[in-house]
Amino acid sequence: MKRASGILLPVSSLPSAYGIGCFSREAYDFVDWLAAAGQSYWQILPLGPTGFGDSPYQSFSNFAGNPYYIDLEALIEDGLLTEEECNRVDFGSDPHSVDYGKLYENRWNLLKIAYQRSSIAVDPDFREFCRKQDWWLEDYALFMTVKACFHGASWDCWAEDIRLRWGYSIDYYRNTYAEEMEFYRYIQYLFDVQWKKLKAYANDKGIQIIGDLPIYVAFDSADAWAHPNLFQFDEQHKPTAVAGCPPDAFSATGQLWGNPLYRWEYHRNTGYDWWIRRMRACYERYDIVRMDHFRGFDEYYSIPAEDENAVGGHWEKGPGMELFHTLEQALGERPVIAEDLGFMTPGVEKLVADSGYPNMKVLEFGFVPGVETGHLPHAYEKNCVVYTGTHDNETVEAWYEELGDRKKSYVLAYLDKEKPGKNGISRDLIRLAMMSSADTCIIPLQDWLGLGRGARMNYPSTIGTNWKWRTDAAVFTKKLQKEIRSLTEFAFRAEPQPEDESVSTEETEAADESVSAKETEVADESVSTKENETTTTKEMEAKISCNL
Repeated sequence: MKRASGILLPVSSLPSAYGIGCFSREAYDFVDWLAAAGQSYWQILPLGPTGFGDSPYQSFSNFAGNPYYIDLEALIEDGLLTEEECNRVDFGSDPHSVDYGKLYENRWNLLKIAYQRSSIAVDPDFREFCRKQDWWLEDYALFMTVKACFHGASWDCWAEDIRLRWGYSIDYYRNTYAEEMEFYRYIQYLFDVQWKKLKAYANDKGIQIIGDLPIYVAFDSADAWAHPNLFQFDEQHKPTAVAGCPPDAFSATGQLWGNPLYRWEYHRNTGYDWWIRRMRACYERYDIVRMDHFRGFDEYYSIPAEDENAVGGHWEKGPGMELFHTLEQALGERPVIAEDLGFMTPGVEKLVADSGYPNMKVLEFGFVPGVETGHLPHAYEKNCVVYTGTHDNETVEAWYEELGDRKKSYVLAYLDKEKPGKNGISRDLIRLAMMSSADTCIIPLQDWLGLGRGARMNYPSTIGTNWKWRTDAAVFTKKLQKEIRSLTEFAFRAEPQPEDESVSTEETEAADESVSAKETEVADESVSTKENETTTTKEMEAKISCNL
């Protein structure tokens, strides 16, 4: 990867008119803003349909796209919806927070109306899409259709005949609910068309998309239901072991994630065919893939499925370099970022080194007095990606405020400062990251905006308040754009560009500072509201019916 920089902003966090960030005009405006700011990358979170807890890391399919990201304004332009129909829908009252419960109840209904008006069955492009994607699309469409018939229940709670995929039962649902299955195909077609258009626009502007690949699939997914042989399941298709991590300083009982573990021997015997398909699909969607929980490819933590916590788990060997050699032989050399955070062992370090993939450095992890963490710039090799923080961390401003006096003093001493700069500690750490030797630097938008605790995206191992934060269009100011561009050029992460003299800093400064202050206030005040909003997609699924 070249020496360059980018911004981390989930699609869901973009501004838009209808409750959640999507592939709307605002996404294109953000791409324009990124390009003008001298950025080369837009990093996003997984784009799959969210399941339990609304987490993009617990998706109903590894290959499907999230229906919430479909641009309703494009459907209005195509005559499939009216502006009045969309405006009548309650998408939530807070433009800085996603209300997933209301999206689930209302956005689906609009998509169903669009489907009914579409005459999509005779569209040759739709038919060609279905033909090319048949290897996963049919499983997903059937899975979602049957799931609706069982009122949103997880597939392990379905009737035995369809849970175990008996032939006559598969035929029954396909024949009885053919229209419902076509609706789910249609939604995926819309997603595919709109996302490819946005990605092509970004690429034309010199922006590459960094996507995120969760190492595990969700148990309640089309992948696990349709392909039980890929996972450590018994004859009744129930997990024998699940994923998690061992007890540590953060949790005395460890973390029980519950994702099914892979049957690596089966994958090896099939030439890693599923993984090749998975990675090929990733590179059709993204330019660069960040592999989540990279250490699991060296060793993974296996917990007996019946256990209530992670204490009784143990480590098992993963596929190691054999998998990555196979992928390179099948797909060629492709850009990958190894998410190697967490407890590092010599085996993991060797796997990262042998792969040649750039690994991650997070400044928030670096400031431990007296400990060589490897996350501060003096320890970097060029082949790495530095972040101030990630979607799983506090914003830099909130992180610094929560440090004790000793650690705050250590941070300032490392920065050679007596106190944070006038724009907050986030600017100091952004500069530290940008000026480092790391080839790639990715900054969460929240840190560029200097936001506090209310702008955090995710609190790991919790549900109900995560994945909700959104920004608004007013934060993408000329002033901030010029500041980012200036630092990016100074750090040799972008080619110098003549200054745009059409808009002066003086003309925009007052308005920009007002917007920034308002954004910070709204984000911080939203914490208490978010903590009371615990409606999840899982809870809302009980309300879905089989009828369109």
